Formats: sequence, C-alpha cells, structure tokens
Amino acid sequence: MASQVLVAANRGPLSYALDADGTLSARRGGGGLVSGLSAALSRQPEALWICAALSDADREAVRRGVSEPGVRMLDIDPAVYDDAYNAIANSVLWFTHHHLYDVPREPVFDAAFHRAWESYVAYNRSFAEALAEEAEQGARVLVQDYHLALVPGMLRVLRPDLLIAHFTHTPWASYDYLRILPSYVREELLWGMLGADVVGFHTHAWARAFLDAMTLDDGHGVATADGEEIAHRRHEAWGDRTTSVRVFPLGVDGDELRKLAHRPEVNDKLAALRAEVAGRKAIVRVDRTELSKNILRGLLAYRELLTVHPEWRGRVVHLASAYPSRQDLAVYRSYTQAVRELAAEINTELGTPDWQPVLVSVEDDFARSLAAYRLADVALVNPVRDGMNLVAKEIPVVSEAGCVLVLSTGAGAYEELREDALTVHPYDVTETAAALHAALSMPSAERAERTKRLAAHATALPPSTWFESQLSALAAP
Repeated sequence: MASQVLVAANRGPLSYALDADGTLSARRGGGGLVSGLSAALSRQPEALWICAALSDADREAVRRGVSEPGVRMLDIDPAVYDDAYNAIANSVLWFTHHHLYDVPREPVFDAAFHRAWESYVAYNRSFAEALAEEAEQGARVLVQDYHLALVPGMLRVLRPDLLIAHFTHTPWASYDYLRILPSYVREELLWGMLGADVVGFHTHAWARAFLDAMTLDDGHGVATADGEEIAHRRHEAWGDRTTSVRVFPLGVDGDELRKLAHRPEVNDKLAALRAEVAGRKAIVRVDRTELSKNILRGLLAYRELLTVHPEWRGRVVHLASAYPSRQDLAVYRSYTQAVRELAAEINTELGTPDWQPVLVSVEDDFARSLAAYRLADVALVNPVRDGMNLVAKEIPVVSEAGCVLVLSTGAGAYEELREDALTVHPYDVTETAAALHAALSMPSAERAERTKRLAAHATALPPSTWFESQLSALAAP
C-alpha cells in the first residue's frame, strides 16, 4: 500500500533479535529523535519509515518477510553498507562537517576511497528506489542526515511529483573545509541535496555554511537572505525549481524527559550517585566518546580549575559519562582510552583517600545519565563542533536544584542558549576552567532563573513539533 508521508533514515524505529531457536523478536529503538518521530508518524495515516537492516537479525527478518506496521527495512549487502556507513559517512563526511581531520596526514583519497564512494552511491540509490516505489502521488518525503545526502536528487529523477525534504543533523562544513573533498564528491553532494524542495539544519550558522558551499562550483545561483527562510537556491540541473534552506532547531520533549528521569531505576542510580558525591557540588557531562565532543579538553579544564582554585578541592566532583562510540574505528578506540587515562591521572594527581575528583563512566547507561542530570549543579557541554547537542537542552529541563550551563561556541545549541549559559571557546582550556569556577560560585537565585529560561528554550520545538514543522514547510506553496 502506497504512503502519503515517508521518512528515510539509516536507523529505524526498531531492531530485531534472533533467539537460539530461530525466533525473531522486535524491540523499539531508543533516543528522543526516534521517539519523537515515531509519535509524529503515528498521527499520519499510512506513514512509512524506510531504514537499513543493521544487524544479521534485521537482515534475516527482511529475508523472511517479517515486518512491523509502518516500517520497511532494506537488506543492503553488508560489504556495501560497511563502505557507505563506515568508510564514507563516518570516516569522511562526519570528519568533514565536524572539521576533525589531522590535515598533514589525512584525508587520503585513493583507489579504496573511490570504491567506497561507489558503495555510498549504491546505498543511497537503494533508499531512493524504495521511496519511489512506496510513495503515493504527491507524497511528502523526509530524508534524514548525511548518510543519505544523495537521496533527494536521485528521488527527484525517479519521482518528480514528490515533495522532498532533507534534514542534516550535523553541522555543515565551512567553505574551506568542504574544498578538501574531491570536486566530483562535492558536486554529487550538492546535486543530491538540491534535489529537495526544503533543506533543513538546526541553526542559521549551518544553513549559511551550506549556502556558502554553493559558490564552490558554477551554476548554483546567488543566495538571498529572507528571515527564517535563509535562502532559495537555483540549481541548473533542475531548471527553474528552487530549494528552500530552512532552520528547524530540534528541542526536547520536557514532559516525556521528566517522566523518564523519575522512573524507579533512575531513582536507584540517583541514590548511588548521591552517596558517591557525598554532598559536594557536581559538574556533569554526558557524551559519547566522539572526537568532536571535546572530552579531553573538558577534563584538562577541570584539572586547571582545581589547580588555579585549590579551594574547590574536596568540594566538587566531576561526573563524566563518556559512552564508547564507533569502536570499530581505531581513532575512536584510542580516544576512548585517552579519556580513561586522563581521568585516572587527575584522580592520582589530585585525589585524596576520601575524595575522587573524577567519577568517570564509559558504559552506555541512560538511567545513570538521567540521574546525573537531576544531580547537576553545573553542566559542561564544550564540543569543538556539534550539529545541536541535545544534552545542553536536556540537563536544564531535569536538574532538580537548577544548573549553570557552561557551553562552547561550537555547539549548535549555542545559537539558542547563549544568553543564559556561560559560553567558552572550545579550544581554550583556561577560559573553560574560569567558566567552571564562575558556575560553581554563582548565587542560587541567579542559577535558578537561568535554568528556567534555558528549559523554556530547550522545549520550544520538541521532536514531534519539529517533525510537523518540516511537513508543514513541504505543504506550503
């Protein structure tokens, strides 16, 4: 049955498990975005979510014809998927948009890269063909993220009748950084994105960076600013059709988040953390061990705080949750290990028999993270470059006594939250240490007022409303 509203994303709203007896069972995916999109799609008749089969169990479900209502998984060849996801999306596009390359050494665009790029093209084509097959005449299609940057252009060729949006959850690379990519890769990325009617970003900064990219090659027209609708862009491949570049700053569902944060298992974790913190101030960070999150400089800033302001020794604890990320890539394994080692160094150098300065967790423990949110006096969010960073929005929503947000200018959330946060340059360890001192010293009344305003901004565009806003943008003339 054809669908009037479709979502395409690498990850779907569910995954399968294969039991020893061959039984397949489905479980819902986690995370605010999946929950929000699932809730929004539930209100859309005949909506469909198209995603990749990520595991052997997922692929087995596709082969057996097992499916859940409103979901279609694509059984993409594992070697093609690995090249598209790991060799291109995570190792090239992610590094480009987050400005992560060690330029004297990388990237290297050799024969292996060119073969992997062909896999990325094939992976995107699989999604475009599935969307073309499943969509009703004039259906609205929302394509998610840098994994699927080519899909809008491919789908436009297959189904020119469709209304297509693409949303990028990462930053968009600066003009100079995008020039690192081979010219044909840049051209294919822009061709793909400009196949959409609406291209969305979390912030005006990332939208402007995308518009700057248009000047890298001929034939893309001239940008014009127009309030919230950043610009319209003509692409010669599509004739007179234009692409609207828009800003949709994703927020959090405050009611749902507070409900999750007060479940019994979170209460148990909170009691354990309170025992460890023992009445001291708590500086909280929750991140994946992702290179862009800047965890190491955050730890260095905390060490400098304790060195320059020794009065905080024994009076503060840094609760650092750093979930291992992308451990199939050597650079990420090395970074995760570096986080462990630096935390241990700080504890050895500055700790005492009755005080451990850093309590670090490198396990994916969502209940512990929510407990830390509730306990936070200070939230440290200092990414080098981040599409949004929902942690910066989540902690003020559930912090029980109110918290001071120390936020880097590299976070997408900076655009909305900077007036009520203490903002820092992501590379400046000394400035970050000074901000931590100011945050710990802030009067409780000011802290409470700042937290209230931060929470209001954070919940302004929860996932379901964020999704509906993009659908409305597609429906507009």
